[in-house]
Amino acid sequence: MIEPEHDKTGNVNKGYMKTRKIYFFRVIIVIFASLSFFNGAEANDAAKTTAPVVGHSIKNDVSPPIRNIIPPLPAPTVSFREIPIFRKPQHPPMKRRNLDPVLQNWLSPTAMPLQDQNLEGISNYAQSLVTGLSVLPPDTNGDIGLSHYVQWVNLAYKIWDLTNGTQLGPFAGNTLWSGFGGPCQTSNNGDPIVLYDRYADRWLMSQFALPNYPNGPFYQCIAISQTGDPALSWYRYAFLVSSTKMNDYPKFGIWPDGYYMSVNQFNAGTGTWAGGGAFVFDRDSMLAGLPATFIYFDLYPVDPDLGGMLPSHANGPNLPPSGSPNYFVQADDDASGYPQDQLEIWRFHVDWSIPANSSFTGPTILTTAPFDSNMCSYSLNCIPQPSTGAKLDALSDRLMYRLQYRNFGDSESMVLNHTVDVDGANHGGIRWYELRRTTGEWLIHQQGSFAPDADNRWMGSIAIDRAGNIALGYSVSSNATYPSIRYAGRLLNDPPGTLPQGESTLIAGSGSQRSFYHRWGDYSSMSVDPLDDCTFWYTQEYYQTSSSSGWQTRIGSFSFPSCSGSLVSGIITDEGSPMAGVTLTLDSASGSMITTTDQNGFYIFTGLNNESYTITPDSTVNTYFPDHITVTINDADVSGQNFYACQSPVRIDGTPPAYYPTLQSAYDASSDGDIIQSQDIAYTEDLLMDINKSIIMDGGYDCSYMGVAGKTIINGTMTISDGTVTIGNFILQ
Repeated sequence: MIEPEHDKTGNVNKGYMKTRKIYFFRVIIVIFASLSFFNGAEANDAAKTTAPVVGHSIKNDVSPPIRNIIPPLPAPTVSFREIPIFRKPQHPPMKRRNLDPVLQNWLSPTAMPLQDQNLEGISNYAQSLVTGLSVLPPDTNGDIGLSHYVQWVNLAYKIWDLTNGTQLGPFAGNTLWSGFGGPCQTSNNGDPIVLYDRYADRWLMSQFALPNYPNGPFYQCIAISQTGDPALSWYRYAFLVSSTKMNDYPKFGIWPDGYYMSVNQFNAGTGTWAGGGAFVFDRDSMLAGLPATFIYFDLYPVDPDLGGMLPSHANGPNLPPSGSPNYFVQADDDASGYPQDQLEIWRFHVDWSIPANSSFTGPTILTTAPFDSNMCSYSLNCIPQPSTGAKLDALSDRLMYRLQYRNFGDSESMVLNHTVDVDGANHGGIRWYELRRTTGEWLIHQQGSFAPDADNRWMGSIAIDRAGNIALGYSVSSNATYPSIRYAGRLLNDPPGTLPQGESTLIAGSGSQRSFYHRWGDYSSMSVDPLDDCTFWYTQEYYQTSSSSGWQTRIGSFSFPSCSGSLVSGIITDEGSPMAGVTLTLDSASGSMITTTDQNGFYIFTGLNNESYTITPDSTVNTYFPDHITVTINDADVSGQNFYACQSPVRIDGTPPAYYPTLQSAYDASSDGDIIQSQDIAYTEDLLMDINKSIIMDGGYDCSYMGVAGKTIINGTMTISDGTVTIGNFILQ
């Protein structure tokens, strides 16, 4: 987010952050009941109920291709926006701990892989050239698709085409809504998110719009790419999410049944804390460019201290189990009045058919190893740097983006992290967790706090690859170390709770941020490449030269050699057109995996060992040829395992073909010179051919008509009294 600022008139321009509230007990809560609706201005009702509130897009359209948008020129002079944060008063420190009980205060010899890519991202200077604004902090995030990387800092985004090395941008964030009208076009307020939806081969980009800050209404602007190429056209949306509560710090997670979003809410006008908010947007409608609905839960009436949550974001080829809710997770420090240090897991179930049945239930409480989130009494002036008295914000009061989910087939995992004081001396380290579920409730599978030396590590982002290896990226700084970007990790079978693969440097900083506004972050982004499900991509900020706001960003990729195994891939088509959303199951002696085809009909199974596998598409809606494929992996990838949707048993060949249920109906509809094609099935019918025309009848086709698979059998008589019929590959019996 951009810091709230006072403009030249002294008015506050934007942004507040949530702070802790003393809390004494928890109960299990289920939120669903009567349903509230609003369209735009009626959003005031949202603050009065804990029932699901239904809202709708106030506008949607299709953008021109991004590469064709000519962005407006920015102001000739650059304005500086580096503004202190406004927080609700914090509770006084209740206690300080000594040593974190799961502290890893040692560093293994470096075994972390070096970078495959190490790219310079958007800098504050570069984005100021297209926005006219120099800002703190950058809100660095990005994601990787099949052939592109997209990065979005607070006010600008850029696209890298990794197939040819070309770059597009940077563009001001609101240029994505050029020509759209309204606050999504005219406001460029930031808090951006970019995500790749691997299950549809699409991109999601979003930022909020606060046209009347600090007063409402408050908007969320969302765009969904029409294809897997982010340089082409986008479906664009404006949602009025509230008239009374600002939707600060929005974080998204992609799930099969929706695009989920968490926010920290602040009251319009006063900027006082107003609790957490949980949203889901109708993914299916947005993928089709249709007007879209959202469902919202205001969590303040449930528990005023709910906030700083993250929604789960699905990774990997396996979808979450059918009907699985999206999980929202929050970390609680017992110093804030909780019974213990803990994680709360909430379950967001959406029902688009009957929105009143949607629910936000929980929490499931997971007691963690004790931690201390109180870095510098939550002051922004916290993390030291060389050669300056200005320190950096640790932002230790919340989970750090993202909450990464992966379904391994026999278990589900979520990985997450937050910043802690590891020794009671304001020594920043990263507490990380892997949560795991086989049956029943989620459990903490492993946890650790990473602070292997005197440097501070914070502002982390964590992910898990297809082999179960974990990588954690973060900022590092101290009186002796300039703010730099590093990453650490672990292999699947390393000792639990440790990152023993050492530490690698994406880029070593050589300058400090000398601003006494202290802003850093507010987030970074680690993601996993959907092409191989092994390569990690991380983006974060750093300084090359000491200055007040001359931040730069870096984008790097790396993978563990142990993330091995082969892949099997193919496409599913219907008359040559790709079929999206088809579920396939891969079975072997080792277990099963499930995936779905993307918008191009493409599917892929990764991380396969040397054995035989059977691939079967779901035949609930359609049948396919072949009905299954068996492949054997022997240290090599296998591609081209294609399926074709079955058609009606008879057709008249043409462009397009015409399909019929029987041979007689096809003959009656045919014209002189037509070719009638039949599948390799048995018919029980008597054929009468009594029309003066010349036709060809070819039999034995597979159900997709892509090739001949056998013979067509007619159990009956064939009478030809007129015309000419040329018959091939038929058996009359």
